[in-house]
Amino acid sequence: MERLWSVQDVAVYLGVPVKTIYQWRTRNYGPKGRPVGRYLRYEPEDVVAWFKSRGTQV
Repeated sequence: MERLWSVQDVAVYLGVPVKTIYQWRTRNYGPKGRPVGRYLRYEPEDVVAWFKSRGTQV
């Protein structure tokens, strides 16, 4: 099992500020994270799948 990603890890992977990850969460947008204690954690596979599902390329 791969280690879970922090909000900072997700922000680095997606190339966005940490604040954006938190804003997306309040808007039910972005990859689904889950609380682990008082921390928010993400399954790396979920983040990658969410990113690939966006389908729009620049």
